[in-house]
Amino acid sequence: MEIVHTPVLLNECLEYLSPVGEPYEKDAFMVDSTLGEGGHSFNFLSKYSGLHVTGIDADPVIQARARERLAQFGSRMDFYSGWFDDFYREYPAEKRRPDLILFDLGISVFHYERSGRGFSFRHDEALDMRLNPTAGESAGDVVNTMPEEELSNMIYLYSDEKFSRRIASAICSARSTGKISSTKALADIIYDAVPSKYRYGPIHPATRTFQALRIRVNSELKRLPDALHNAFNVLAEGGKMGVITFHSLEDRIVKNYFRNLGKQCVCPPEAPVCKCGGTPCAQILTRKAVLPSEDEVKQNSPSRSAKLRVVKKIRDADKMRLLGVEGM
Repeated sequence: MEIVHTPVLLNECLEYLSPVGEPYEKDAFMVDSTLGEGGHSFNFLSKYSGLHVTGIDADPVIQARARERLAQFGSRMDFYSGWFDDFYREYPAEKRRPDLILFDLGISVFHYERSGRGFSFRHDEALDMRLNPTAGESAGDVVNTMPEEELSNMIYLYSDEKFSRRIASAICSARSTGKISSTKALADIIYDAVPSKYRYGPIHPATRTFQALRIRVNSELKRLPDALHNAFNVLAEGGKMGVITFHSLEDRIVKNYFRNLGKQCVCPPEAPVCKCGGTPCAQILTRKAVLPSEDEVKQNSPSRSAKLRVVKKIRDADKMRLLGVEGM
């Protein structure tokens, strides 16, 4: 099987999320929250012989590829088919807590190049963009039915596209004469809608709108805050959790949440007195986000915007507010 996706910040993940102490080195349990083609899991299982991994993915197609790739590890690898927020929300209290948790929030190169679901306008494909192709609205549904103002706001919120109003207006005008059904058709509409100077910038003018649609279709930012919080509480005390982000919206959520975990007092601001005991919930292991090396960026260009943040758990954070995530 040809592997399409290269895991980002791999060496950094192996270092920061290495099993720690006894009995972890001999019997560690890790959850790979975003399995994809299994690149991170493959390398963790190869390096740490006592490690067991559960891999989560909402896409049954890419998970089938991961199952084939990781079959050599036998019972050390198992799988969960579904969204990571559901997995952590429904995690059984009696089940062993993971010692390590990894989120890689990027979209696999497989989805852009091989899925046929319209994640990229480099290929003329149907407008779908769903990671789980059997559930929820597709990108085509959003493009062809969302009211113009809502569409404009969505594009701006999820991509910071400064021409979101012009793009939304052009989309609504085009769909009034016929359904927009392909990536090429949508990309051409966006290209024609923006000023000529904008068409020849460093990225294609449709890039940000496609990002916004993907985020909306898969509820990426809506899933993240609860998933982080529930995953942290599922994590064993002394365990480590790492998150790789790829754009400022999701990185802001992770940074704020981790910062709150590291505070001495994590009671809500409206609490009249401190009830949390004044003990941080976590030790922040990466005071600044870990970035890819120049060599990695040269060899794997999708890594250029990746950031890794890692915390080590001290105690649960049941009563901690999630700040900076409103409106996502």
